Amino acid sequence: MREIRFTVDAWPPAKNEAMSMLGPNHSHAVRVRSLLEAARLAMRDGGWQLTVEPVGLELVVYAAEGQDPWDATNYLGGTGDVLQDKSRPLPRLDLSHLGELRQVALYENDRQIREVHYRQALAPTPSYSVRVWTLDPAS
Repeated sequence: MREIRFTVDAWPPAKNEAMSMLGPNHSHAVRVRSLLEAARLAMRDGGWQLTVEPVGLELVVYAAEGQDPWDATNYLGGTGDVLQDKSRPLPRLDLSHLGELRQVALYENDRQIREVHYRQALAPTPSYSVRVWTLDPAS
């Protein structure tokens, strides 16, 4: 089993509208860039390579008491989409604004996600941690 872990000091991107989150005009474009930058650093430091194996995804969202984050499914969908391979052409979507971040991918397709862990925890400022790990293909 291989795994990668990292933390982002911001809210995660949330899948919340028909417009692609990867587009430059999406309301969460800054969140997308932050996630890709953190993943790129973790990949470099940990030696993670794009995988075609089944994976697990853990997302822990930290927020202060009284802050009401978006729902889990929107955060999981957004994170899952952003971390998949973006090298194939996407119809009607120019990703050139991402520059080198377009190459950041932990897995080929978010359909590889076979196990999900999500929770919220208290912290003074918003942040989130991501863990992705390979699963036994037979599982």
